[in-house]
Amino acid sequence: MAEIRKPIEYSPSWIFFEGKWHDGNVPIMGPRTHAAWLGSVVFDGARAFEGVAPDLDRHVARANQSAINFGLKPVVDAGTWLTLANEGIARFAPNAELYVRPMYWAQNGAGGGVLFDPETTNWCLCIYEAPMPKPVGSAITLSPFRRPTAECAPVEAKAACLYPNNSRALAEAASRGFQNALMLDMLGNVAEFGNSNVFMAKDGVVFTPVPNGTFLNGITRQRVIGLLRGDGVTVVEKTLRYADFLAADEIFSTGNFAKVAPVIRIDARELKPGPLYTRARKLYWDFAHAVKLAA
Repeated sequence: MAEIRKPIEYSPSWIFFEGKWHDGNVPIMGPRTHAAWLGSVVFDGARAFEGVAPDLDRHVARANQSAINFGLKPVVDAGTWLTLANEGIARFAPNAELYVRPMYWAQNGAGGGVLFDPETTNWCLCIYEAPMPKPVGSAITLSPFRRPTAECAPVEAKAACLYPNNSRALAEAASRGFQNALMLDMLGNVAEFGNSNVFMAKDGVVFTPVPNGTFLNGITRQRVIGLLRGDGVTVVEKTLRYADFLAADEIFSTGNFAKVAPVIRIDARELKPGPLYTRARKLYWDFAHAVKLAA
């Protein structure tokens, strides 16, 4: 007799799919859906927290650009995404900490095989409760897995098929007692963390890897660079090696899920959340609260 499994419990969710809102983790794909079988999915992720949703417009615009770059059709205009996102956010408590995820995927393959049919592009908006991680700091190491180049993966899109490689980097790091890992590009330069962009500080200057087509130039990354420069901090985008991070005064991450978070250990070397990380986090929170959600 087959084992009867208990259903997985998800945090409170609202999904807009096929013209209406659904309460909970509504099924949207079947075994023959191209995206479920062969990974033809792009998405983006925004945050709503403390009554704000910073850069929501940029996230939905990037979802559409990812669809174009991947070869899908961006069938939802940015204004509609924003209207639906605000509707969905309003279904939760005012200060709920939410993840806002617009998604596109291919429903069918062309001829039933590997090639997907962009004319069958489908979409949904998924919004669910996801507590903001506390900025307690993480321990990091070097991953043996590397970021792909444009010749071997759709790195110009926020595509679901890119994330299993990052997942195994995180899993491998966890097996050695670390919470995250720096991933190199194919030339051996630091690209990003397994789930976010990376910054370091040395002698009062902030450095971050220059975008080179192997990782997404994150929206929160761009925002933090602009905020720091606007506050008089020198931020340099350049090619960096792992040795640079081993010698750094501070290391921190930027990304949609945790926003700005510190690193407190790299391999065996202890670090403390430093003044430039603290400044970056405060600048970002001040920016986020400058624009409230639409009524």
